[in-house]
Amino acid sequence: MKNSYTISRRKFLELFGCGCCGLFTSCSTVPITDRKQLTIYPESFINRQAAGAYNDFKKKAKLITKGDELKKIIKIGGKIEKAVTNFFMKKNGNDPTQNFEWEYVLVDNKKVKNAWCMPGGKIAVYTGILKVAKNDDGLATIMGHEIAHAVAKHSVERMSQAMAVGLGTQVADIFLGGAINRTRNTIGRSTGMDIFQLGIMNPFGRKQETEADYLGLIFASLSGFNITEAIKLWERMAEANKGKEPPQFLSTHPSSKNRIQNLKSWINEIIIEYPPTT
Repeated sequence: MKNSYTISRRKFLELFGCGCCGLFTSCSTVPITDRKQLTIYPESFINRQAAGAYNDFKKKAKLITKGDELKKIIKIGGKIEKAVTNFFMKKNGNDPTQNFEWEYVLVDNKKVKNAWCMPGGKIAVYTGILKVAKNDDGLATIMGHEIAHAVAKHSVERMSQAMAVGLGTQVADIFLGGAINRTRNTIGRSTGMDIFQLGIMNPFGRKQETEADYLGLIFASLSGFNITEAIKLWERMAEANKGKEPPQFLSTHPSSKNRIQNLKSWINEIIIEYPPTT
């Protein structure tokens, strides 16, 4: 039986399709959602840059190099790695992680409630988010989301999108006699806000975050974790960020309320369609 959820694969294509693909030939497709995305930069180039930045980060950050918490992060990450690969192998498709060189670090900073994954599978988890994660299922939701960004090549897309917007604006401004930049500067001086950031980059960022929420939930389900914990996780996250969350239009992330609504509408179908791989 099919349940209706907020953003299905088809709706991703309708709502979040890359408009620049009609202008540029460098397009690819996001795994599972099948959304077209602009990819001007080669993934290998981005992965090399990310690996260098990750090594620099490790030299400067205060890392926890042993203990149960680090073992847990590596174990959960390993399960997601294998589940993603198994899923695409069973579908006879290309594994988007085949060129990843997975690596995990635990950063000793309880004030930072964050985790991230660089292109190529370079992951960092901060101790501050472990209390919010609370359990393995919550941590798998967080790590699945971050890994989803790398699998969907969101960094490649963001850099490509920024180049396309910049180039398109320059060309248009030539024909408009500089009107775009004058308007942008005038509004920026008056409000302290960049209309391109608010009108283009922030909404684009929210689309990627929503896609990562969706894919991350799938990856956690494929790995055998209880994805119903995702709702409780984001309720805890909302409480931890109470009073600090900006209005959604000012942010590159969806509001916690919208995130929770999406998760509730996705969970039942994901459990059915993406059971644990073996």
